[in-house]
Amino acid sequence: MGDTVLYERDGHVATITYNRPEALNAINADLRHDLNAAWHQFRDDEEAWVGIVTGAGRAFSAGADLRDRRATFSGTFWEMPSANSLESGLEIWKPVIAAVNGYCLGFALTLVAACDFVIASERAEFGFPEVQLGVPTIQGAVRMPKRVGWQNAMELLLLGDRVSAERAKEMGLVWKVVEHDDLLTEARTLADRLCKPAPLAIRATKEVAHRGQELSFVEAIRFGETMRRVAGATDDAKAGPVAYREKRQAEWQAQ
Repeated sequence: MGDTVLYERDGHVATITYNRPEALNAINADLRHDLNAAWHQFRDDEEAWVGIVTGAGRAFSAGADLRDRRATFSGTFWEMPSANSLESGLEIWKPVIAAVNGYCLGFALTLVAACDFVIASERAEFGFPEVQLGVPTIQGAVRMPKRVGWQNAMELLLLGDRVSAERAKEMGLVWKVVEHDDLLTEARTLADRLCKPAPLAIRATKEVAHRGQELSFVEAIRFGETMRRVAGATDDAKAGPVAYREKRQAEWQAQ
């Protein structure tokens, strides 16, 4: 991982930061590579139970850096490396919080749509400007209708205009809007709350919630019951009831 993305872990909370503030954290080839590496590190870091993603400086990310010559145009499709990215479906069952501190555009908004919680600064703005550049939005078009409903998704995808943090909350994209200076404190408070339940139970629940959307009801219930048995065989599942009976907080091991 290079220096265009920072990965820092404090206890069980990992923070991933877009780190090209001089370019409003626009995504060039280097940042794309580093961001993918950071998500893989978070997924594989046994001590990281919850993730926060944010941006350095005054933007979360202004989206694709069209000045990067390594990102090319081919016909009407803008080509950029995206394999193994969170946006394109990298499976991470740990909870992820987006702390959106400013502009959140294009591919960065697609990433936010892949997060479990979105906390936005009052200064944040969201948008998919691709159609105004003559380029279709693909991954965002796949994610957004399920995230915010059809008409809200079309507002974002087909108009290409930015919307405020409050409008994004009204759509259901943002969970909470906070004062700018409180953003990271709010995100960390939520992350700490997410560290209190059993981490493996959280991951199993998130996976069932995600996969259940793509399965029939009966298949989803069967898959969920399988996951219940898998999670029930862990050490944490044995420790939880003991701690409850003893009226104390369980010491989870994620095992």
